[in-house]
Amino acid sequence: MSELVSYSFSDGVARLSLSNGKVNAISPAVIEAFNEALDQAEKDKAVVVISGQPGILSGGYDLKVMTSGADAAKALVASGSTLARRMLSHPYPVVVACTGHAVAKGAFILLSADYRIGVEGPFKIGLNEVAIGMTMHHVGIELARARLTNSAFNRSVINAEMFDPADAVHAGFLDKVVPAEELEAKAMEMATQLTKLNMSAHRNTKLKTRKALLELLDKSIEVDKQHAL
Repeated sequence: MSELVSYSFSDGVARLSLSNGKVNAISPAVIEAFNEALDQAEKDKAVVVISGQPGILSGGYDLKVMTSGADAAKALVASGSTLARRMLSHPYPVVVACTGHAVAKGAFILLSADYRIGVEGPFKIGLNEVAIGMTMHHVGIELARARLTNSAFNRSVINAEMFDPADAVHAGFLDKVVPAEELEAKAMEMATQLTKLNMSAHRNTKLKTRKALLELLDKSIEVDKQHAL
């Protein structure tokens, strides 16, 4: 489908793989390709499995865009926030196979999924916005508040603490950690299990469960458009 986000479909499972340079930066083009892949997954009525490159899911937003001016940065964050909201309300299950580091927007991809499997190793997972001089945007705060434990929420959002994969499970970024050589099999095993759900019930329950969060994110997206990052 795209060099930035590849797409394959088989046996009810759509595989989306992010590939944009050494840190898998999330750029406007990546988000566009990501949305196109999700469009296709909806047409295929597929459980979605998202992965990155060996050693990294994503290091966050494209810094070239984020430092090119306030308007460009706000637009990128708004489109990324809208993508997170879309993932949270996607009509079919969304699994992330976290192939390594997941920082900033990479970590928010984890927080926007239904099930997250990470790999063992010396990887960092978390929200480093405060450490790099970026005041956390409202969508980020509310998404982290909803998906992380109370302790991890404060440590992550306010202190920019990074977690290793095992601690990321306790914090709420991941659901499970496996050896790197098992990631592919475990992700597909979970995806296959999820294909057996009644998808109408899954969709309706997801929307009921996340109704307040989705409404809050809609408001937060608009607020973030008016504020400096």
